[in-house]
Amino acid sequence: QIYLFESGGGEMQAGGSLMLSCAASGRIGSLSVMGWHRQAPGKTRELVATIGDGGTNYADSVKGRFTISRDKPKDFVYLQMDSLRPDDTAVYYCFVFSDDDNRNYWGPGTQVTVSS
Repeated sequence: QIYLFESGGGEMQAGGSLMLSCAASGRIGSLSVMGWHRQAPGKTRELVATIGDGGTNYADSVKGRFTISRDKPKDFVYLQMDSLRPDDTAVYYCFVFSDDDNRNYWGPGTQVTVSS
């Protein structure tokens, strides 16, 4: 079992920045991919960014504004969010793919609210 905990969410005005952090604990093993999804009210969950051995991947809506990074030894993943827009308002979920368990694990989510 892997446990994830996100932090860093909150409220920000449009144009501002926030940094989300996610810590993994438990029986971690090998995590080939770490990343973030988000879900806005009334919308389906969408991929925001991933990072793995193959590099990084971003949703078109956040390219050039968000940056994902990883501290592999400490099993942390970060999401630096710049030039925030009101449509970035959502609950942001950290996830990891466990190679040992062949499945994703999810954090409980952290709210990000961007006001205009």
